[in-house]
Amino acid sequence: MRRAIRWMGKWLLRLALLGIVLLVGLTLPLRWMDPGTSAYITLDQWRNDRAVDQAWVDYSEVSEHLKLAVIASEDQKFPHHFGFDIEQIREAVDTRLDGGRLRGASTITQQLARNLYLWPGQDWIRKGLEAALTVPLELFVPKHRLLEIYLNIAEFDSGVFGAEAAARRYFGKPAAALTREEAALLAAVLPAPKRYEPDHPDEFLRERQGWIIEQMDNLGGAWVPQPPTGDRP
Repeated sequence: MRRAIRWMGKWLLRLALLGIVLLVGLTLPLRWMDPGTSAYITLDQWRNDRAVDQAWVDYSEVSEHLKLAVIASEDQKFPHHFGFDIEQIREAVDTRLDGGRLRGASTITQQLARNLYLWPGQDWIRKGLEAALTVPLELFVPKHRLLEIYLNIAEFDSGVFGAEAAARRYFGKPAAALTREEAALLAAVLPAPKRYEPDHPDEFLRERQGWIIEQMDNLGGAWVPQPPTGDRP
């Protein structure tokens, strides 16, 4: 019996070490290397048998308005948390226990982990993998870099990924030239990019745009993570 326990313990330790190596290998290179694609982009291409609309741009080539709008819309504690918004998670759980609908409480880092490596859905396996990937992402990749990657792979419409493609599709301009109002409108579609259209905003989308602008004013531009001075172009 003791031999069996020791044998099982050794294999569990090996599996744990292998998992750590895989997590580090998947996340650490993102500190310097741009991902060639993402799981969501690959899935979209496979399901629809088409090329997606995406163009990678550097962090400096994305409007500061859009960076702030996405933070204001998706994760207002992004500059300061370590990948998880415990307060939002607690509120989501309490709402569910009270009989309400299970709502999302994912941070930008969690969304990035999901979009890069995983699949859509609400199953617990995916949630567990998402949490496991979030920790090394926050540990190895600076905040401004996490936001840069997110802005380049986030889905803004069916087949439209990244801020540059979205800005050119809906406003006929590069992501660097987006105004505050345009940035807020793009950020407003992120929770349901296939349901809302920035070029034909309905009443709900306009209301959400207005709320995001209010949050942007409350947070201020200093809320946007910036690369260290030596890393800036």
